[in-house]
Amino acid sequence: MQLRIADRTYDLTTRSLVMGILNRTPDSFFDKGAHAPMDAFLRRADHMVNERVDIVDVGGVKAGPGPEVTEAEELDRVVPAIEALRARFDIPISVDTWSAPVAAAAYEAGASIGNDISGFGDPHYLSAAAAAGASVVATHIRLAPRVPDPKPHYDDVVGEVAAFLADRARRAEAAGIASDRIVLDAGLDLGKTLQQSVELLRRSQQLAALGYPLLLSASNKTFLGKLLDLEIDQRTDASLAATAIGVAGGCRIVRTHDVRGTRRVCDVLAAVLEAA
Repeated sequence: MQLRIADRTYDLTTRSLVMGILNRTPDSFFDKGAHAPMDAFLRRADHMVNERVDIVDVGGVKAGPGPEVTEAEELDRVVPAIEALRARFDIPISVDTWSAPVAAAAYEAGASIGNDISGFGDPHYLSAAAAAGASVVATHIRLAPRVPDPKPHYDDVVGEVAAFLADRARRAEAAGIASDRIVLDAGLDLGKTLQQSVELLRRSQQLAALGYPLLLSASNKTFLGKLLDLEIDQRTDASLAATAIGVAGGCRIVRTHDVRGTRRVCDVLAAVLEAA
């Protein structure tokens, strides 16, 4: 399996890419805005690069409910940050947004991946990515970003998520995005209960069998906290365990807050897969 990001091509047969989370949201669920100031943002980026991150994922609006963020505010948070990263580091940059205008501006600033948790809810999202030659992440969500979903129901959570993701991949290809620039994400916690997220993680291999690189975004998420009764700052080990399970099941991009630990887990799994 190969993935193209800008002018780079990655062989993901055994290797997994580490995507470091770097948000400029003042109300981020994990860091509570610690990296919103530009100096703190760049210091954290420097640490991630030293810890051998493969992709830096920049977000300006959190996925969960919160105060309204205008398009102008989101642009002000992500575009200067991406420009600063591009000037300092030779590393792929992902923009975590479901807005086509924000994604387009981010591509102009130097981003090469659009990470969209809405499942391409903006009808112009894919055309903006295709015009820029960007790669995209299609994520399953039951309702929409920022909309509470307290009692999600599925008759077959894995089957329904797989069908949704396959449809989004087809839409991306129809918009002119090459298949080796499309990534899928099951969307753990996004309109899923603890049990549903665990089942999707357990059956990662079924989603990986769709034929596109599968992204795992489990880092410090609510389902891990509920599973083990852990506060948000106590979930590092659980997140690394989820990483090992996901990569063993076929996930090949891991979105994480803990770059160093995740890099080590992915390197061990790569060695085991190569030996096999």
